[in-house]
Amino acid sequence: MAEQRAAPLRLGTVAPNFQSETTKGPIDLHEYIGDKWLVFFSHPEDYTPVCTTELGEMARLEPDFAKRGVKLLGLSANTVESHEGWASDIKEISGNTLNFPIVADKERKVAYLYDMLDYQDTTNVDEKGIAFTIRSVFIIDPRKTIRTILSYPASTGRNANEILRIVDSLQTGDKHKVTTPVNWVPGDDVIVHPSVKNEQAKELFPDFRIVKPYLRFTPLPKDKITPA
Repeated sequence: MAEQRAAPLRLGTVAPNFQSETTKGPIDLHEYIGDKWLVFFSHPEDYTPVCTTELGEMARLEPDFAKRGVKLLGLSANTVESHEGWASDIKEISGNTLNFPIVADKERKVAYLYDMLDYQDTTNVDEKGIAFTIRSVFIIDPRKTIRTILSYPASTGRNANEILRIVDSLQTGDKHKVTTPVNWVPGDDVIVHPSVKNEQAKELFPDFRIVKPYLRFTPLPKDKITPA
């Protein structure tokens, strides 16, 4: 069961733990994360068109996430049985099998815990009595800390490659004391973190260049680039 949300979630917040039934059996969120990263993402409803395309693409990209030590966990506001039937459609349409769990959240308890509802209100429902669940994405690190929060309206499909790119940026920054500029992808130059002084930067990044005192670019050696 989900814990009651005590405060709004922010970047740097410890991801609230919960226990739930999924398509792969019961899970405890923190135990499921273990020492890995996690991409946790929600869906408004099973058997809906946009969600079907998203889950098919996340299933296709799962090996790429796994290379980076990232687990996937989906959520949709229906039962396990409904999820399992929907997974068959997703495989038929996309050619990809859902090997990661999908949380059963028919009562929107986890969605409420993670602010996945419009107006954060479980009484805000449509004509069928279904709470409006938005498309949320949480990227959570091995310390169980929320590092990224993305929210999309129900009408707009997510960019799965952008989620993968954000993981690459976070992991690259954590490892190498850098930040990543606009439109960055692995292999592009990065920005030396402001906390790194020029003397230290010369040791860490021999090829770094100063554009402005506050803007210093450097390539990363190929052996330090996150897997593509």
